Amino acid sequence: MNWRTIIYVILLVSLTVVKALPRSYRDIEEKTSIGQRFSQLQEKNFKAIAMIMFAQHVQGGTFGKAVKMAEDVTDLAKKCAAAARGNPDCLKPLDRIFLDTICQEENLPRFTDCCAKKDPERNDCFLSLKNSSRGFISPFERPNAEAACKNHSQHQHSLTGYFIYEVSRRHPFLYAPTILSVATRYDEMMKNCCGRAEDPTHNLEECFRRQAPKVVKPVKEDGLRQEHTCGILKKFGERTIKALKLAQISQKFPKADFVTVNKLVMDIANMHKDCCRGEMLDCMHDREEILHYVCTNQDILSSKIKKCCEKPLLQRSECIVNAENDDKPADLSPHVREFIEDKGICERFAQEEDTHLARFLYEYSRRHPEFSAQMLLRIGKGYEDLLKECCKTGAPDDCFSRGEEELKKHIYETESVMKTSCDIYKEKGDYYFQNELLMSFTKKMPQLTSAELIKFTKQMTAIGSKCCQLSQDKLLPCAEENLDLVLGEICRRHLTDPINPGVCHCCSSSYALRRPCMGKLEIDENYVPLSLTPGLFTFHEDLCTTEDEKLQHKKQEMLINLIKYKPQITQEQLTSVTAAFTAMREQCCKEENREACFVKEGPELIKRSEKMLSA
Repeated sequence: MNWRTIIYVILLVSLTVVKALPRSYRDIEEKTSIGQRFSQLQEKNFKAIAMIMFAQHVQGGTFGKAVKMAEDVTDLAKKCAAAARGNPDCLKPLDRIFLDTICQEENLPRFTDCCAKKDPERNDCFLSLKNSSRGFISPFERPNAEAACKNHSQHQHSLTGYFIYEVSRRHPFLYAPTILSVATRYDEMMKNCCGRAEDPTHNLEECFRRQAPKVVKPVKEDGLRQEHTCGILKKFGERTIKALKLAQISQKFPKADFVTVNKLVMDIANMHKDCCRGEMLDCMHDREEILHYVCTNQDILSSKIKKCCEKPLLQRSECIVNAENDDKPADLSPHVREFIEDKGICERFAQEEDTHLARFLYEYSRRHPEFSAQMLLRIGKGYEDLLKECCKTGAPDDCFSRGEEELKKHIYETESVMKTSCDIYKEKGDYYFQNELLMSFTKKMPQLTSAELIKFTKQMTAIGSKCCQLSQDKLLPCAEENLDLVLGEICRRHLTDPINPGVCHCCSSSYALRRPCMGKLEIDENYVPLSLTPGLFTFHEDLCTTEDEKLQHKKQEMLINLIKYKPQITQEQLTSVTAAFTAMREQCCKEENREACFVKEGPELIKRSEKMLSA
């Protein structure tokens, strides 16, 4: 079977790829050999997934090289499945076989240092080289619609294969099932838009513009969430991931008992460990096992996932994650006072510390779907600190009740922060709300580039648009959990290129406290402000553009430079400088020779602004 045919068939059978894996494999042995994997998946599926893995590891490699390595590893798998069980290569772990294949390739100097290491350090080295930042690989060139349809009609199968390769190397942390699902959507878009190309009333460009977001959205969102989860696991460890998943699952399935929820937490944590190590086949199998368990145990888990479990396998996971939380049990008491008032509480904490804390987090989370998972983790941490303090010999009698007051205070403060932010958003709208964020974050993180500050604050503004319209019981989970993704992105940026000690502290000390920590950051006192060089503020006739988005972008770049030049700027000073700039812009945009006006008036504005800022 040639490569083009394999790519075509993978799209037809991708919905059943993972079902080929036996659910009882963990009962047989911890890791499955390459020959067994090949037999379970069959050649077409094994080969396509192998290509995804190679494209994700060797992002700068050509399509031809990814195909060649996939074919080499598939040939070995085929031999191992047939009769070569005595071959020592057949007994190697799968991840080692894939990395050996890469290290045997010529003309891959970027991986020389990694290939010199021994496992598991070699695998860690390869993972550290994965780069998901925009610009590392040039963005997709959007082809002419007619040319794309012509290419699709002549080379449909290889074109879809090439799409899989391009998506994989641009999104090195994206799970294979997501990539296969996106490839199916891509193929559907091409067929839908190109199928009516001969119709004179059919607008090809408009068709692609309308349908492309359905293809691109899951790539961006799933890729970000997967990288985010792996970042938490790497930085804060397995205990934090388990606590996060315990809070989320307890909220989603409040009728499930603690043992059932804990089983799911352990399974999901193990899945993330496999996925984040790059063990793609094990990752896929783990995911399928969890989905099978959830869908076959709906009666004890949730009444809200029936439709999700009827969907094709590749759509099932996303549906369950986005499903509504199930209704709380009717007999669930509103409080968990037994975790404070029971006389044997300190003894239980001493005997089974983590289990006791997990039970508290489970019971509290299932009662509070209106709280974010991050807030629930902070409450769990507060409870742990309370036990450590109040279970000491000689602790005051009112120790636990004082802890309760601290909890109420924290809940009130968190809700107030979110309410205030939404009030400002509703009052100011997208553009001016983003400007408020730009002022705040440029002072906190002046080391970020203008492009980075605009990107991060734009994402935060989008959260306001999405969450501030929701009811009070949905606001906090929406706002803080989405904001957590943006802060995770900032922290990963910090890891690759350190920002400043304040950001370092917030990104390193505690996952649960990351958002409040970032909120409390003030002006970076160690930052050396920008000098007022001739190129810092330049004014040209492009400021007269009638395109709002372009003008707003230029004004935001100036705002950032102004704050980097004068971090201590007051609101009054900013208002004065802004008014002076607006007056100059209006004056010059009325002139016949706009550029000459800006050349003359620009330096004068800078002089006046300096006086305002030094007043």
